[in-house]
Amino acid sequence: MKVTPLDVRQQRFRKGFRGFDRVEVTSFLAELADDYEQALREADRLRQDLSKMEAVLTEHREQERNLRNTLLTAQRLADEIRQNAETEAQRIIREAEGRSDLLLQKTQGRLEDVQREIDGLKLKRRDAETTIESTISALRNTLDFVREQDEREREEKVLLHRPRHTEPAAAPARADLPAAAPMPLRPSTAQS
Repeated sequence: MKVTPLDVRQQRFRKGFRGFDRVEVTSFLAELADDYEQALREADRLRQDLSKMEAVLTEHREQERNLRNTLLTAQRLADEIRQNAETEAQRIIREAEGRSDLLLQKTQGRLEDVQREIDGLKLKRRDAETTIESTISALRNTLDFVREQDEREREEKVLLHRPRHTEPAAAPARADLPAAAPMPLRPSTAQS
């Protein structure tokens, strides 16, 4: 049974023998009705406050849910960005290693080519040195031969112009014939 403040105000009791004081009962019932009415108003106000607070709480929970979803999305996005960055970094590293390997191979090939060229030039230099040394040796031998020839010719000229000793037992020379010249020695042409 639900009793309202109005019910308390309008309540009438039967009269009985030696009953309660009517004024006192009526006064108590009025006071009770006022307190009850105020309690109901307070309860209504608290219900409204509760309803407002529940709305605010629901809003806060919704904001919290949105915030949590935003954080999760941001975390997922950060993970994706980190993963993409790592993948991109690995790709860049692989490409750089590939380029460096290719460059190293080209450089190694060029180094080998240059080394072959250097070796070829060394051989040419040795050949040129040998040729020059042979030429110098041939010229030296030729010069020595020419000097020997000049020396022989000088000696022969000296021998031709040198006075001869005559032997007493030899046949007398005729004054009308010139003296026989000694045969010049022919130089050997076998030297090179």
